[in-house]
Amino acid sequence: MKTTFLILFVLLSINMRAQTSTSITVTVDNATSDAGAVHFGLYNENTFMKTAPLHSLTSSVKDGKASVVFENVIPGVYAVLCFHDMNGNSQMDFEVNGMPKEAYGASGTSMFMGPPQWDDCKFKVEAEAVDLKIKF
Repeated sequence: MKTTFLILFVLLSINMRAQTSTSITVTVDNATSDAGAVHFGLYNENTFMKTAPLHSLTSSVKDGKASVVFENVIPGVYAVLCFHDMNGNSQMDFEVNGMPKEAYGASGTSMFMGPPQWDDCKFKVEAEAVDLKIKF
């Protein structure tokens, strides 16, 4: 009886987990070059601009377009940051004065003065899939 209950509990937990996650598709369609790749990071408020992203994905660029899909995202509040890694060194490069050398973008905003801010970039994920477009 205990074994049957445990199996039923595990199956219900897996089923509930599958029903409560969704996907986020992120597209950049204005890259100025097909060189390198675009790196995308998915953040929550605790990790935004502080630590590594919760999830990271990379896409090649073709005809100025790069796209990724974050799968199995649990509902919550998130932000996406991305940059065009033109030289393939897997990091964002900066000028001596701190200005970025490579194009970058964030969810919820197209241009900003200074670094992106959480309140400008955040978006809510619920049960439905999310489709984001980010401009560099």
